Amino acid sequence: MTIPTVALGQGGIVTSSLSFGGAVIGNLFTEVSDEQAEEALSVSYEAGIRYFDTAPHYGLGLSEHRMGRFLSGLDRSSVTLSTKMGRLIRPNPNYAGGQDTQGFAVSGKLHREVDYSYDATMRSLEESLERLQTDYVDVVFVHDPDDHEAEALEGAFPALEKLRSEGVIRSYGAGMNQSAMLTRFIQRTDLDVVMLAGRFSLLEQPALEDLLPLAQSKGISVVAAGVFNSGILAREYPPDGSHYNYDIAPADILAKARELARVCVEHGYSLPQVAAQFPLTHPAVSVVCLGARNGDQALRNAALFDELIPEQFYRDLLEQGLLSEGSLRY
Repeated sequence: MTIPTVALGQGGIVTSSLSFGGAVIGNLFTEVSDEQAEEALSVSYEAGIRYFDTAPHYGLGLSEHRMGRFLSGLDRSSVTLSTKMGRLIRPNPNYAGGQDTQGFAVSGKLHREVDYSYDATMRSLEESLERLQTDYVDVVFVHDPDDHEAEALEGAFPALEKLRSEGVIRSYGAGMNQSAMLTRFIQRTDLDVVMLAGRFSLLEQPALEDLLPLAQSKGISVVAAGVFNSGILAREYPPDGSHYNYDIAPADILAKARELARVCVEHGYSLPQVAAQFPLTHPAVSVVCLGARNGDQALRNAALFDELIPEQFYRDLLEQGLLSEGSLRY
């Protein structure tokens, strides 16, 4: 299957409906070699992916460095590139050996300074451009400002608005694991794209109550990330000890995931295949973002879209109470 192209935001960006998420090549949880990262990126590009997302947070800049080396060998205009702000990468004054403490298998010689101010936004983008070996990015997201809403509204968003008005970036928004604050950002800023992680997935759809209807009404593009809910939907049958929301899945969540897996298999589909495609059933969702730590995973991600899931299957899930009302675009 050829990956479809879609409009992203309101700045004229047209890109692939499947994007590459750069957290895993920042050594998320386990180490990834330079060769594996390069292979994951190149196989994704060869499969038709033209949207690549990263962040300074991912591996204390490692993901941006690796993505920059890869993109330097391409026609920059052939891809859409997004990064994030909110964490400046600085030398760690308390370093005494050991690794990063925020889930990435990298040295702790560097650390993150959380800062959502106007000046920090400008510095963050400048430093990201250097790591990415490019003179522009297409989209900048305010990254997980859960405890910094006021600062983001007063500092980060005005800075991004200035950058967009000057043509330095084409679009801006916010990326979070919750829908409520993203909804408020849509109401209070002129952002045109948001990245929502985990809150509109095959397993749960709380964003139907706030974010998705508002985004649709205002023409805001939604990038759906975390579609496997930390891994519980990433296998054909969720095993004991599956992770959900970065922790061990509670019994009720595991039971629902297994019931979804059973219904998928009965209809001839795999749980990861349906989980990957499901967010695109809503008209507000433009892109699904999936990570890969090697070429095999990149091939698998693309293959999840080889066969499109028909409308009737989702209707069956709805009738069985496995999806929330209002989930489908049809």
